[in-house]
Amino acid sequence: MAIGILGRKVGMTQLYDESGQVVPVTVIQAGPCDVLQIRTIERDGYEAVQLGFADKPRRLASRSDRGHVAKLDSKRSKRRGSAGVELLPKAGCEPKRFIREIRGPANGLEIGGQVKVDTLEGVKTVDITGISKGRGFAGAIKRHNFSGQRATHGVKKCHRALGGTGASAFPSRVMKGKRMPGHLGHAKTTVRNQKLVKVDAENNLILIRGAIPGPNGGFVVIQETNKV
Repeated sequence: MAIGILGRKVGMTQLYDESGQVVPVTVIQAGPCDVLQIRTIERDGYEAVQLGFADKPRRLASRSDRGHVAKLDSKRSKRRGSAGVELLPKAGCEPKRFIREIRGPANGLEIGGQVKVDTLEGVKTVDITGISKGRGFAGAIKRHNFSGQRATHGVKKCHRALGGTGASAFPSRVMKGKRMPGHLGHAKTTVRNQKLVKVDAENNLILIRGAIPGPNGGFVVIQETNKV
């Protein structure tokens, strides 16, 4: 498969490189991830490996969550088995909090196996995908980086206002797509081509140069970059 793994953002720190320069890095707890399913072209129409990260307590897991990773006796499974339908194998692990698919062929991985952080050994740059921090309802200046109005010369108590939004007498309405105040953040975000500074296989940690999306503790997907 395309080299990838799931993880959780720990926080930011800094370290010194060989030349003595300070390098800001983000620490990510990556893996181990259980292989839950393998998608094939014959059955699913595409190739991918489904990974699960971070165990979910069984008291919090629904029956469907538990049935996704382990075999559960049910009327439906018994009917399908008696009808000769081949049931898909299960990983036989605990329910997972974070499940995502990495596109590409399995390359020897099997259901029930594990993907660990040492798979990133030798990778130089990666793409990080996560959910950005939610900023709530934001004004136009913060949301769209507007410059704001002047501090003097007739501007009275509306220095951070949006300004005019209409289109005069024609067409007498606000055009669709107008940049205005609204919800900011809490969206799927990807930072690409980030340098992989260090892989700590013993502690399941990786260090990425610079910042990545999301708050501390947020789940992320790490993949080898496809950017040339």
